[in-house]
Amino acid sequence: MSEAKPSVLVVDDELAMRESIAAWLRQDGYPVAVADSGDKALELMDARQFDLALVDIKMPGMDGLTLLERVKEEHPELLVIIITAYGSIESSVRAMKAGAADYLLKPFDPEQLMLLLEKIGRQRAMIQENQALRGRLAECAGPGFEDLVGSSPAMLRVFEQIREVAASEAPVLINGETGTGKELVAKAIHNLSSRAFGSFVTINCGAQSESLLESELFGHEKGAFTGAVKARRGRLEMADGGTLFLDEVGEISQKMQVALLRVLEDKTFMRVGGSQTLTSDFRLISATHRDLEQRIAQGEFRSDFFYRINVIFISIPPLRDRLEDIIPLSEHFLGRFAAEAGKPPPELEPRARRALTAYNWPGNVRELKNVIERAVIVSSGPTLGLDKLTFLATGGGQRSAAPTTLAEMELNHIRRTLEAHGWNVTQAAAVLGIDRSTLSRKMKRAGLTPP
Repeated sequence: MSEAKPSVLVVDDELAMRESIAAWLRQDGYPVAVADSGDKALELMDARQFDLALVDIKMPGMDGLTLLERVKEEHPELLVIIITAYGSIESSVRAMKAGAADYLLKPFDPEQLMLLLEKIGRQRAMIQENQALRGRLAECAGPGFEDLVGSSPAMLRVFEQIREVAASEAPVLINGETGTGKELVAKAIHNLSSRAFGSFVTINCGAQSESLLESELFGHEKGAFTGAVKARRGRLEMADGGTLFLDEVGEISQKMQVALLRVLEDKTFMRVGGSQTLTSDFRLISATHRDLEQRIAQGEFRSDFFYRINVIFISIPPLRDRLEDIIPLSEHFLGRFAAEAGKPPPELEPRARRALTAYNWPGNVRELKNVIERAVIVSSGPTLGLDKLTFLATGGGQRSAAPTTLAEMELNHIRRTLEAHGWNVTQAAAVLGIDRSTLSRKMKRAGLTPP
């Protein structure tokens, strides 16, 4: 059974235009209603529920931007696409800032409209699924879950993977750059699993020497080594009935890999200096920022241990590859840190938004969190401007000039995504949430070619 098409309201004062759009939509199976003014559109919205509205920006009386503002106040769940015949990027930027889902420039053909509606429909479905998942996370959330924020296609795929693997007992390997939120993803898997009421036990393998890591993992008996004045449980015992999270697992020595491989086979082990065999029923989740397959090829990591911990693989994209998540994350951190400081959350000024989106974020979400926290501390008043973000350039990456138009922001995003994926158009299109032919057309129009 095919999924029902979303219902659409077409709002345009030109009879020929609204009837043509309505006919195109009906031919493709969309339920459609039409309105010749903003006032009539609001009446229809009050009388019935629509999923999407196509709104002309220039109409007598209530124009499209005013109608958009009313819709966001009275029907916030309704998605709005703004239509303009004037080719003014400035009006399109204003519409996007006011909450429009997208925009169309007249003249356009049925194919352009249908492709946009399909894209919006996919995003809407993924966002709804993301919201449902976040609701489940909130019910059983522990510390830090509030930072698992994102509605980009790449992050929505991560959320879907979390939901799928939570019911499994298989080991999970999470890969991602430093600061992308690997531990948050691991906690989400734990909290959605049947082990949610057990312990979530973490250990950073990269911060320990081999002997200390062995003691931390396996525990030790009194007198096992100098300084072992009493017996101590290890993380393996603590994780019994719950989840063991090995952060930076790529830093474990090959000797420790062998020791852990034996534990993973039968969940039995002995404390350092002990003779009693202990058991622990835990689920293993590991994380690394390294390319472990490359380390295997270099003889620095054991392939048998890799395949044992990598039954399920989750890759978290860097923040620079999901620019649409930057402002929602920023606003989320603004709200949290403002509340902690006893201030009302400030609103990001347009130039600050552009700067945040233009920055490369080498430290990913962790860096963004720190930048916003510092900005909240030094700011006062209802808005937060670019002047409070002047320390961005010291964050480990070069901040590019902020784009001034929506078209430039889109071009920047496309270029960065292509560069991140070695100019593989198919992979970049999948990350961007568009089809390959659409990306190819955008590249051709912008003159984007591989270096």
